[in-house]
Amino acid sequence: MWEPVIFFLVSVPEANYSPRRISTATASITFGLVKKLVSSRLPTALGNFTMSAYGNEPDLFPHVVLQAPSIDGAVPLVRIHSECMTGDLFHSSRCDCGEQLDQSLEQIGKEGGVLIYLRQEGRGIGLVEKLKAYNLQDDGMDTITANEALGHQSDERSYEAAALILADMDIPAVRLMTNNPLKVESLKSLGIEVSHRVPLVIAAQPENAGYLEVKRAVMGHYLG
Repeated sequence: MWEPVIFFLVSVPEANYSPRRISTATASITFGLVKKLVSSRLPTALGNFTMSAYGNEPDLFPHVVLQAPSIDGAVPLVRIHSECMTGDLFHSSRCDCGEQLDQSLEQIGKEGGVLIYLRQEGRGIGLVEKLKAYNLQDDGMDTITANEALGHQSDERSYEAAALILADMDIPAVRLMTNNPLKVESLKSLGIEVSHRVPLVIAAQPENAGYLEVKRAVMGHYLG
């Protein structure tokens, strides 16, 4: 089976940072063994999928994969989506996460492909800290300065688990649905070939226009 190169990203001052290359087998231990636990048929309003859980046997909240059949031999359409309870489940207008999820599932349901749902809420800081950041944003901070005021980086997500899941699915190359250029570069550094970036075009709303502008101007995201 194809095996990706995994880089272990260590949180250290930028001037002293250097990635440490480790094997996939070591990564499984370092990041927690990522293996398929179970699969089941999942019909939805947006398409018919096979849903798989990836993680450790005791995990109550494993990573989730939704897969729809695609053309044999074609590079699959892939969305790697980080959990956002407020947007994905409760349709918050503070962000565009829920709309990106729905658009991705609809397109994958029609064309075939894979959605990987990673359990890294709030760009990796968790739900409680994200809600604290929301309060700071209501006081005038933006999404980045609010995270930093709480002692976090602007984005603490990682994609090692996604690379391991793609390896398990024997998917070495993807057409990646994302507006985030750093996600493209991260996957490439993990040994995933990104043949195309497929944009997600989401219209801004009054509540999230400032948030989206910060993502564009400061974090380098494409808005579609």
